[in-house]
Parts: sequence; C-alpha cells; structure tokens
Amino acid sequence: MAMFNVKNVCESTRDKLKDAVHKMEIFLNSHSIALLNPEGDDEANEFYRGYLSDTRHLIVFCEVSYEKLGVSLRRATFNTEYAEKALYETYHSCVNCFFYPKNECYSEDGRYAYTGQDAIRFRKKPTREVRDLTIELSKIFEEIREDLSYYETDYITQKRMQGEKV
Repeated sequence: MAMFNVKNVCESTRDKLKDAVHKMEIFLNSHSIALLNPEGDDEANEFYRGYLSDTRHLIVFCEVSYEKLGVSLRRATFNTEYAEKALYETYHSCVNCFFYPKNECYSEDGRYAYTGQDAIRFRKKPTREVRDLTIELSKIFEEIREDLSYYETDYITQKRMQGEKV
C-alpha cells in the first residue's frame, strides 16, 4: 500500500479511536452495576458485569492502538512498515474485541446490515445508555473495519510471502 495512503488511514483510524475512547470513558466513569441494575437481579448483574468488563478491555486496546498510531504519525520520517503493523494490530485487537466480545453480551447479526436496522443484538435487554453506547461504537468500529479490511488477510499474506514470521 502506498505510503501516502497508509498515513491517511493511520490518521483517520486514530481519530475514530479517539472518538470511541472518549465515548467509553464517559460511560465507564458514570456507570456501575448498581446504577445499571438498581433492582439487583442476579441475571442482570451478570450481564452488566460482563458488559462492563468487555468495555474496559476494549478501551485499553483502543488506547494502546491510538498511541501506536500516534507514534507512527509523529516520527520524523514516516515508517510505513511500522504503521502497517500498527493498523494490523488495531484491526485484530480493537475491531475484533468489539465485534466478538468475550462475555457475549451482544453480537453482530449481519442479516440486519442490509435492512438499515442496527446489526447489534443483545443477549438480554439492556438499559438505554448501554444500548446507545453500543450502537454508537458499532458505527465507529464498522467504519474502522471497512477501512482496515486489507489488514485482515492481505497484510499477513504479503508478510508471509516475504518470508517474515507474523
């Protein structure tokens, strides 16, 4: 991929990650299990515990990727190889962490992507705040996934063909 294009992708991905981190920080700083589930229902507590845990993991991955992309953009001479590796790691840590959360509180149903409806389906009906955050993040991570789809397979294939271990 051309250096100019890689740099542009780094910049746009970094901006999107910054937006996602900001939204997650506001949510995590103002919500707890007790606030999300005032009734204290055990099943709902488990759901929200998993959701908050997944969100905390996601924000860490996003912050790490944000920093790596920032390092690649601040270097005196743009290192395309380093930037491509950072984009690859962003795809495989941030995007995959969002769309395949460990606790499976929600999942993506691709059948809805073509209907104009939200493709995110929750395991249990969430509060409005949880739903809104997840839908906002899904839009951000969908854009990142589309921008970085090259790094899903082609980047690794290219590296392997060059004899590099990935």
